[in-house]
Amino acid sequence: MNKLTIGQLEEKYPFIISYFEENKLDTSNYKDKTFREYLDSFSQEDIENWAINKEKLESDLEAFIEQMKEFLGIKEETKVKSLTILSGHNKSGDKEGFKELTINKSEIVSIVGPTGSGKSRLLADIEWTAQRDTPTGRGILINGAMPDKKWRFSSNNKLVAQLSQNMNFVMDLTVKEFLELHAQSRLVQDVEETIKKIISAANNLAGEKFDLETPVTSLSGGQSRALMIADTAILSSSPIVLIDEIENAGIDRKKALELLVSEDKIVLMATHDPILALMADRRIVIKNGGIDKIIETSNEEKELLLELEKMDNIIQGMRNRLRIGEVLTMHNAQCTMHN
Repeated sequence: MNKLTIGQLEEKYPFIISYFEENKLDTSNYKDKTFREYLDSFSQEDIENWAINKEKLESDLEAFIEQMKEFLGIKEETKVKSLTILSGHNKSGDKEGFKELTINKSEIVSIVGPTGSGKSRLLADIEWTAQRDTPTGRGILINGAMPDKKWRFSSNNKLVAQLSQNMNFVMDLTVKEFLELHAQSRLVQDVEETIKKIISAANNLAGEKFDLETPVTSLSGGQSRALMIADTAILSSSPIVLIDEIENAGIDRKKALELLVSEDKIVLMATHDPILALMADRRIVIKNGGIDKIIETSNEEKELLLELEKMDNIIQGMRNRLRIGEVLTMHNAQCTMHN
């Protein structure tokens, strides 16, 4: 902290502005100076008249920054760059079909398997940073090491943000009011610009556009999902995002995944959709409560994905034509194929 200028500190930790205001410290003309240099600019008369204790102000600022970093879950040394799953066993006690799996930020891993096969248990192990103390016997490492206990015990540091299939708002708020509350709770410096970014991203995902004055209770399922994905990508401090059955969300699935990974999230996606499964870098196959195997998406599967996406575009095009009241014909199906 002692080497950073006040301007650099404010850029890195926007919340320190409130510390300056509360202590009636006018730093507006000292952005290119360190906090110590600013304090040294006070004359002896100023110090006596205003009862300034330079050492206390400096130590209090350091303590304030540490407390806020802890509260917001932005402690630099604990930023999640990778997640490692160490193998355990399935419901029958048999060893899982892998030794360890490391997932880096901006990677997508899909989770496939029958309903009830154990996908939720895998999520729970990750969320609680299991240390061989859950029914599966798995272990979780963060950045290749034993995880900080805060991931397990602190309510302010959530490792996993979950996006469930059904999202229903019960608050009597507009989209703008909802986003303002979340942005303010995260102590975002430029709330308005952040809100603009989120609503733009959400409308890029949603099949039907909506605006900031739309009540959240009137959003459709697809709009709600689009809003929460954009909000999670841009505002959430959780480094890992789990998405459950995004194929049924009524949103642009590919754009949703691109948005999440562009914000340096680790994305785990439970899906039955072959297109989404092949969009992932790897996929985890769950059987009988355990990870049966891990499959890396092959070049052949990537080529197959291109063909599946073409088919999907035809279906999406037909769906859009139905929405606007058109009669479907072989001609407009062929036009969709060539667009």
